[in-house]
Amino acid sequence: MNSTSKWVLWTFACLFFLSACKSQKPSASAPPTNKSTGPISGTPKTTETLPTKTPVRPPVALQPLAYRLPDIPREFRGVWIATVANIDWPISGTDPWEKQKRDYLALLDYYKDLNFNAVIVQIRTAGDAFYPSNYAPWSKYLTGTQGVAPQTQENPLTWMIKEAHDRGLEFHAWLNPYRATMDLKTEELSKSHDFYRHRDWMLKYGTKWYYDPGLPEVKNHLLAIIKEVVSNYDIDAIHFDDYFYPYREPKQEFPDKASYNKYKKPGQSLEDWRRQNVNELIFALNQTIKSTKPWVQFGISPFGVWRNQDKDPKGSPTRAGQTNYDDLFADVLLWMKNQWIDYLIPQLYWSMEHPLASHRKLADWWANNSYGIPIYLGNGPYKVREDSDEAWKNPGEINTQVNYGRTLTQIHGNSFFSAKSIYSKNRDVAQLLKNEVYDRPTLPPSFAPKAPAVIEIPVVFDVKSNSEKTQIQLEKPLDPAIRYAMVQGGNELDTLHEAIIHTAWVGGSRVRYLEVPSLNTDYLAIRWIDHYGRIVQTQVFQTPKNTRP
Repeated sequence: MNSTSKWVLWTFACLFFLSACKSQKPSASAPPTNKSTGPISGTPKTTETLPTKTPVRPPVALQPLAYRLPDIPREFRGVWIATVANIDWPISGTDPWEKQKRDYLALLDYYKDLNFNAVIVQIRTAGDAFYPSNYAPWSKYLTGTQGVAPQTQENPLTWMIKEAHDRGLEFHAWLNPYRATMDLKTEELSKSHDFYRHRDWMLKYGTKWYYDPGLPEVKNHLLAIIKEVVSNYDIDAIHFDDYFYPYREPKQEFPDKASYNKYKKPGQSLEDWRRQNVNELIFALNQTIKSTKPWVQFGISPFGVWRNQDKDPKGSPTRAGQTNYDDLFADVLLWMKNQWIDYLIPQLYWSMEHPLASHRKLADWWANNSYGIPIYLGNGPYKVREDSDEAWKNPGEINTQVNYGRTLTQIHGNSFFSAKSIYSKNRDVAQLLKNEVYDRPTLPPSFAPKAPAVIEIPVVFDVKSNSEKTQIQLEKPLDPAIRYAMVQGGNELDTLHEAIIHTAWVGGSRVRYLEVPSLNTDYLAIRWIDHYGRIVQTQVFQTPKNTRP
């Protein structure tokens, strides 16, 4: 063989050898052998442990699905928790604070389970306070002795509000403006009570002392009290009940002639002057509340009859012994006409067909005289099985009243007096209410702000769950206009709206994440709700599987 032939054979052999070596390595572009058509999971089998490293990637916001949840109906479902004379809570002012806390939480949990959405809690009963105040002593109904602080480092009112909000319940702070004492035992009052600090403000009438509504100093004092509460606490509303000028005592005249003679306008009658005093207070309170926190509502629960028809053709077809306009000097219709209040809860504590004051006829009358202000009907379950009216022997009377109110377009809910009436007793009435009327949770009505506001929609970056909680991480701090979020988790989109609602209350704070009980679910729904109760945005997400326990 010549040298040229040897060179060709040697070159061919080398190429064959290299080709054979290359064929032993897997092709980088060839798909791995696997019968499954889905993605491959796990790591390649190997005899050695290879180090793994998760690549660092920038956070990417979760994208909401193009899926709309059904609307949640709106209806006010409130209950009055009366603290005066320890009617509802605390059970006793001498109970330890820890027991008082347990009793309060039991009330909240009970009404939350009944699908209520608001509590109206009395925080000032008669010149006193259930919170540390610069203007009033501690209430004896909280601590046993007026002026003595509770044995705790907690602020009771801050705690009470938080616990209500954690359960998705609005907190309406209920104060009594003009009642200074509940009896004439002034020796039991704290020396810091206004009876001692401003004796010239006090008028004795019947078995109580009252602030003189005709004094400008009294009005300014009440405005300062309300401003203190609105400024310092995350309340949803300031609430007054029916006590303005006191109900008339037989053969007694309210002793305000001196202030009437001093401040009346020329030719002004005593009755018109009294109504003017109350009107000026309501107007100024509205201004004070809205200039401090525009989203805090101002609601009033007056006596159920404005005027009888025999006194005024615009009045209701009733024969009430006393009325708002003529006896309590509360011109309720004027307050609604001038938009000085955000809601009204007339106390219609009569049965449907009561001959002197029919619940049915009064519901009609208030619905027709609302001036666009939302009306909630005040119901009196405290009369169930306790009243001479035979209608109250029927445990279904309350349901009948609620259902009737729902037929009237201007009626937007109900409130019940008082908490113990279907809690300590009459639980069958409460169960009927839940089974037949309040079978599903609702949101309370929303309110429109006076000035339009642009609210930044929250962006969710991630959702992480463990066995105890689910944490929803946000791109940036929440817009302070966001009040709370309603969170639901489920594995099917079609039934997601029926899942348990978890409320994450932020109260306008600029948080970066929310926490709710653990939701190890395929889907997550979040409704973002602002200070005015409006749903700013509803978002539905498919939760990443790698974020679940």
